[in-house]
Amino acid sequence: MKISEQVAFVTGANRGFGRHLALELLSRGAKVYAGARNPKSIDIPGVIPVKLDITNPQEVAAAAMVAKDVTLLINNAGSSTGASLLDGDLDKIHFEFNTHFFGTLSMVRTFAPILANNGGGSILNILSALSWFSSGAVGAYTAAKAAEWALTNDLRLNLYPQNVRVAGLHVGFMETDMTSSLEAPKSNPADIAKIAIDGIESDSFEIVADDVSRKIQSAFAGGVPAIYPHLS
Repeated sequence: MKISEQVAFVTGANRGFGRHLALELLSRGAKVYAGARNPKSIDIPGVIPVKLDITNPQEVAAAAMVAKDVTLLINNAGSSTGASLLDGDLDKIHFEFNTHFFGTLSMVRTFAPILANNGGGSILNILSALSWFSSGAVGAYTAAKAAEWALTNDLRLNLYPQNVRVAGLHVGFMETDMTSSLEAPKSNPADIAKIAIDGIESDSFEIVADDVSRKIQSAFAGGVPAIYPHLS
């Protein structure tokens, strides 16, 4: 895939990692639709702002009517309520799943036929190292991201025959508003955006963007004792 020949749609593009993805795509010559709940909050010259709440089916359908030429869909929009699975507010837990799982699924179900009709293309789901690992905190986010990873694997198999490649990006903490209160090592989102778009351009199915994600991935074969050594 040559990015300069693509028409991209990035959800949650008004700030954080989504904004860096939109900027990276523009720098490589792509046409970019930038989705956000409030399109007036998008301040990137050259993109096409689109009003979009991915948990609202009517807005997803309206976005698809505007962006009929899309060949690359990046599902970046996310949420982080901090809710615990054991005693957190159930509405917040539902919100996490409505965003990361059902919202992403809604976008794919709506845009996959568009990509296929345009000759094929790619979908990138922005996942997380926390889709593979739980820290024991933010359980709703972790579980929703794990579900989104499973969704990515299933859709990858089902859309491949339609010439639509589905990829997932795994990355730890990045320096964004969502992680501003965390004291932990963080990647530069501009650097991760470059890695993500490089991965799409090279037709990768799985993009493991940082050392944190690579370390967790390498521990899979060892099972629970390797991933959670303190339990043994």
